[in-house]
Order: sequence, then structure tokens, then C-alpha cells
Amino acid sequence: MKIKPIRTERDNENALKRIEKLWGSKPGTPEGDEFEILFTLVEKCEDEPYTIEPPDPIEAIKYAMEERNLTKSELAKYLGYKSRVLEVLNGKRKLTLPMIRSLHKNLDIPADVLIKEPKVIYGKKRK
Repeated sequence: MKIKPIRTERDNENALKRIEKLWGSKPGTPEGDEFEILFTLVEKCEDEPYTIEPPDPIEAIKYAMEERNLTKSELAKYLGYKSRVLEVLNGKRKLTLPMIRSLHKNLDIPADVLIKEPKVIYGKKRK
């Protein structure tokens, strides 16, 4: 019996397959003990909530544009000038409070997503 922590989805799937093979094992036997331990690990893993990070603000804007079939020119209505749109989408300009308010109001992008620090160092390419 070689049991290890469940750290990935693959680990979880492997544990479930092993549990299936051990199903019906008699309690107190090595197989029964392995079944009980694996079952407890999988149960704990599945009970823990997944943490979902909010999206990157620029990615959220691009997603909203795609969903609404907005062009960069049309997005300028909410951010000011077309050049400003390009600067924001390329990570060369930070969103201002009026921009955040406008995007939140007009495109229904959650404000907490828009105020999050983007995954970019301004003036450098996105990773």
C-alpha cells in the first residue's frame, strides 16, 4: 500500500480508480485499510472549496468586448479616445477611476475585477 497526498486532479482520479478496485474489501484487512484511507483523502479533497481568482482586468475588458462584438473604436465611448483604448489594452496605461466606473456601468464588468492590479508591468509586454 503506497498512499500519497492528493494534490492534482490526476491524483484524485487515480485515487478514485483505486477506490473502485478496492470497493467491498473487508474492514481490518490491508485492502480494507487502504480503501478507508483513500476514501477519507478523496472526501476531504472534494469537500475543500476551490479558490477561483478574479480575472485580469484587461482580460475581462477583452472578454466583454468579444461578448458584445465591440470594436476598439466602440470601446472608446467608455474610455475616451481610441488611442487610450489601445494603451489600456496593451498595458501601457492604467485604468482611471472614471474609466472603471464607465466600464462597470456600461459593460457590467465587476468593479472589483477592474481595480485589481493587472498581470502586466506597464510599459512591458504581458506574460
